[in-house]
Amino acid sequence: MAQGMKRLGISVAAILGVAVIGLTGLISMSRLLDHDALRDAVETQIRTVTGLDFVADGRIDVSVFPGSYVSFHDVRIKGSDADAPALSVEALTANLRLLPLLMQRFQIADVMLLHPHIRVKRAADGRSNWTPFMETIARNMKPGADSPLSFSEIRIQNGELSYEDGDGRISENLRGIDLSLAWPSISRSFAATGQFDWRGERVDGSISLGDFLAALSGERSGLKIKVASPRLKFAFDGTVANPVSLIMEGTLSADSASLREALRWIGQPPPGSGGFDRFALKARASVIGSSVALTNVNIEIDGNVAEGVMTYANNGRQTLQATLAAGTLDFTPYVKTIRLLASGARDWNRQLFDLHALSATDLDMRLSAAKVIVGSTRLGKTALGANLRNGSLALSIGEAQIYDGVAKGSFAISHAEEAADVKAQFQLIDVDLQACVSDLFGTGRLSGRGNLNVSLEARGSSPYGLAQSLDGTAVLTGHDGAISGFNVEQLLKRLERRPLSGGGSFRNGKTPFDKLNAALNFHDGVAVATDVRIEGPAARLTLTGTASVPSRDYDLKGTASLTSAGADNFELPFVVQGPWDDPLVFPDPESLIRRSKASAPLLDAVRDRRARDAVRSVIERLTNHKAGSGADLPDGAGGSGTSHPN
Repeated sequence: MAQGMKRLGISVAAILGVAVIGLTGLISMSRLLDHDALRDAVETQIRTVTGLDFVADGRIDVSVFPGSYVSFHDVRIKGSDADAPALSVEALTANLRLLPLLMQRFQIADVMLLHPHIRVKRAADGRSNWTPFMETIARNMKPGADSPLSFSEIRIQNGELSYEDGDGRISENLRGIDLSLAWPSISRSFAATGQFDWRGERVDGSISLGDFLAALSGERSGLKIKVASPRLKFAFDGTVANPVSLIMEGTLSADSASLREALRWIGQPPPGSGGFDRFALKARASVIGSSVALTNVNIEIDGNVAEGVMTYANNGRQTLQATLAAGTLDFTPYVKTIRLLASGARDWNRQLFDLHALSATDLDMRLSAAKVIVGSTRLGKTALGANLRNGSLALSIGEAQIYDGVAKGSFAISHAEEAADVKAQFQLIDVDLQACVSDLFGTGRLSGRGNLNVSLEARGSSPYGLAQSLDGTAVLTGHDGAISGFNVEQLLKRLERRPLSGGGSFRNGKTPFDKLNAALNFHDGVAVATDVRIEGPAARLTLTGTASVPSRDYDLKGTASLTSAGADNFELPFVVQGPWDDPLVFPDPESLIRRSKASAPLLDAVRDRRARDAVRSVIERLTNHKAGSGADLPDGAGGSGTSHPN
């Protein structure tokens, strides 16, 4: 053991001796070293390896011990604009290899750029202020070029990059750049990893080129890009060629916890105010200049998953085209913020439309799905087209299974000053009328099967404004259904026997029908019933009058008659008034009085003011109703004729 410890001590002493001798020699050499020669050697080596020449306008620091480096201050690349050089650096430091330095040889280990500012200005032809320098680097790195020297790494600390295209449409700035670049002098590959600040977010990024020289020469090279930020993650794995027009092919993937926030971050206004949260995309990408073509697309947004193809172009105006197919599409997140009715559910919403999103991007999309969900509405197999161009949105439904029937039609909305121009044309064929009318008009009193043809247009700055200006037509035909709220047959039979019978309610029961025909003309928000006929197994109804869309109420008059065998063609005029969701239906009192054998002769008598008081008591006994004023008498007798529904 003693002998082993002795040998170890001798070895340690020898190493320390060599270190002391080397250190002493290094200190001595630092005093005798020609700093000007060292500086010139470093400048030459950087120019030889990179092919770039630079000018140092500031001081030059040379150190051999304790650190071995040459530091140039206020550096800029030669050959660029002196006022805005392509690259300016506060301090360029070349760290030297220690062992060659001991033998009086100067070799750079790595280069550090402190506070560099990289300026990129791209012209319309694809060339930039960096193009000449890239060509110089490519010539310097070609096989056979006399460049035996090399260094392995360039580090950027707290750098800045500014980019601007020729017409000034795009201007970007990256700050706080901390990168490590593996310079490809030794190998053909190039890689850069690090972080930078962009639009208030810290971004981790990396890029690698399989063949750096090929990429600089416009030839094909492998390319990998990864970008990760709190708002968006992005990756590309493929090839790149022709840096002038930028041709890229490979696999593209992106995902975000909130696409809405990611769009805001990259400077794109998100459409609408609902949805666009969880997002993921994977596709085969082909990039040519500012155009991107995606095939084998698998996209997920707000839980909706679709497959297909997409293209994007930015040639002065952004354009997105897509053809996608999905199993189930839920549009509820995108329409739930569109409130046509106010919180009271009887008044139209008067909040102004925000239509600025219509002017951001041109869109041409084709969607097909086995199932579509829009709020409480469920659609079966659906083919949908959307076209957005110059602020005008057009939706077309080739065919959709809805309300147990089929829907076809189109919907268009355009931005005109501060208002929205809306046009809608659609057909509903053999649909469930109860579900259809409930969704479209907010009332569930109609059931059966039928067809609906609608052609409407309106202009307004809010849902209420659209309701006020509504013009167009609507035709409804139905069969084998019923109208809930009253039973016409029971009502007519009872009033046929006792025209002035009191009590009872006319707001319950159902009126079945075999056929229903309704034609409406809309003008300035008022629907005029031009032809409304309802034919049932026991009763027939006809209606005329109006329905106000802004106030959502009826003002209709009609006639009901019995059609059953043995009936004596008893006809009863009636009135429908009140809100859409809960209207009042009551018969015309004057017709009932005339129908009564006991009171009909009195109707003419009460028109005489002198006989009114004498007759009042008779009417009270017949109608089982105590009249409190002249308003309880029929028209022409001092009253409205409509205050007593029985």
